[in-house]
Amino acid sequence: MGRKKKGDAIHGWVVIDKPKGVTSTQVVGIVKRVFNAQKAGHAGTLDPMATGVLAVALGEATKTVPYAMDTEKTYRFTAKWGEATDSEDADGTVIATSANRPSLAQIEAALPTLTGSILQTPPAYSAIKVDGVRAYDLAREGEEVALSARSVEIYAARLLEQPSTDLAVFEMQCGKGAYVRAWVRDLALALGTVGHVCELRRTAVGSFTAETAISLETLKGFMHSPAAFEHLRPLSTALDGIPALAVTGPDAVRLKSGNPILCRAGQFAKLAEQGGDDDDLQGQIVFLSTPAGEPVALAELVEGQLRPFRVFNFTP
Repeated sequence: MGRKKKGDAIHGWVVIDKPKGVTSTQVVGIVKRVFNAQKAGHAGTLDPMATGVLAVALGEATKTVPYAMDTEKTYRFTAKWGEATDSEDADGTVIATSANRPSLAQIEAALPTLTGSILQTPPAYSAIKVDGVRAYDLAREGEEVALSARSVEIYAARLLEQPSTDLAVFEMQCGKGAYVRAWVRDLALALGTVGHVCELRRTAVGSFTAETAISLETLKGFMHSPAAFEHLRPLSTALDGIPALAVTGPDAVRLKSGNPILCRAGQFAKLAEQGGDDDDLQGQIVFLSTPAGEPVALAELVEGQLRPFRVFNFTP
């Protein structure tokens, strides 16, 4: 007999407005305790100095984390010119200085060079693993961390204001794997100076926004209280961009056992309405649920079959 899991089988998303001074892991732990949940994870790390949207997945919603992480993120942040730090943010130690301060016109002219598909070298103080160890752990131990440049998407970057010659405030929309700290570092170098991020706030992760997030302190006040569940969102919230179909009871049983089902003509038509013509549908990822709305599986459409690759199990 298997050992009973500790906690309750709670499934869904909680969107936290993370305060400064706590790690993403600490936030996940607090959310897990508030709901007495068996399992929890998050959709994208925020550094301790950063604030804003941290989407926390509970239970079976953790299986949808990769889809939330693949969505567009929006950040508002302040760059400080003239000082580079080892962590590339205000928590680090200054390692270089420059007397150069870019003008508003120079900043605006440089923005297109760091927009679109760009090559970016992640900060040494990042959660990327090097031989199984987090890069920030190696950096904190004084080891030299050499990370490879990789292609990231910067969909848009705007200069919002320039409070002083030392500071510039930006808003950015970017894809998975892009680092604001690295972007500011590279922009500063392109402008003939050095710089770091001194304020950072994430305002959106896909459909999760700061306007609809709950503060960590408020949620902590709902410890083991039914009031906390008013802030629990459905598992499907992270799958807004994925076509959805309802399946019958017998088909749901087959899918939950890991077996494929035939995609019927009516289902093909519904998928075509959501995702294009029949040729485009081959390989399409589909979210399957019962007519009552209970999540069943994520499946891939292959040769007329819906083949499950991620099954949702709500049994405690």
